[in-house]
Amino acid sequence: MANAALVLTGSPSLAPLLARGALLSPFKRPGPDAEFPRHRLVLPGLRVDLARLAAYERVCGFPTGEDALPPTYPHVLGFPLAIRLMSGRDFPLPLLGLVHTSIAITRHRAMPATGAYELTVFVEGLAPHRRGTEATVVTEVCEDGDVVWESRSTYLARHRTRRPAGVPREETGMPREEVRKPLPAVAEWRLAEDVGRRYAAASGDRNPIHLHPLTARLFGFPRAIAHGMWTVARCLAAHGTPHSCHVRADFRAPVLLPGTVTYAAENGRFELRGGDERVHVTGDVDPVSETP
Repeated sequence: MANAALVLTGSPSLAPLLARGALLSPFKRPGPDAEFPRHRLVLPGLRVDLARLAAYERVCGFPTGEDALPPTYPHVLGFPLAIRLMSGRDFPLPLLGLVHTSIAITRHRAMPATGAYELTVFVEGLAPHRRGTEATVVTEVCEDGDVVWESRSTYLARHRTRRPAGVPREETGMPREEVRKPLPAVAEWRLAEDVGRRYAAASGDRNPIHLHPLTARLFGFPRAIAHGMWTVARCLAAHGTPHSCHVRADFRAPVLLPGTVTYAAENGRFELRGGDERVHVTGDVDPVSETP
């Protein structure tokens, strides 16, 4: 659990943090037993840039001009703080190659776009994964002292793992893949080549794997790939969410740009599939009791 709080006077700039994280990545020694930063980053008095919010709504498919923030937008607000933690010397996983594997969001009530909020971000812990080590990063958004939105994101650093002979994988803390029945198709979406650049401009996440085929190839992708948080936001824009809800999404495979995907949904579940029926994203939306 996070201990001391470091109060910031403004949202960190992402570009130098990403550069620092890239430079430090070769020196990291990831492992589930490694030490990790125990402090919380706190940003009080945060107000939403409405022009940037509108750009985000347009690229993700949310209605523009509504007073309530989209359910995924607080992640954008907290992302610079998360990167500040994950790009530091005391964070044991290399930022280069780190994969966002899941996000769980709880929105306790509608969040006005014109409200004033306090952000808190901290690393909750590390855990073994069958492909390496996974870190859980928590983001909390408070309004007038109450937590109105919170999320837990997992980020995977791939590296060699060891399992004692004869010990089942589930006994090592390494989860199995969940097999889910395919959902009925609802819509087919043709994704333009510039989706990554448009989302980057709106969110601030300018990871080169999302921007251009040339920069994506440097990291082993044949073309640019869509941001994972864009894919879940686009699904939620189509699915709809109650003011108070719990959302869980798992990022299973990258979406190449340009490309065509199938959005499927039924009974609070959704997924995004490729033309070859490869599943890119799976998720669930459940209503929760609204906080007074």
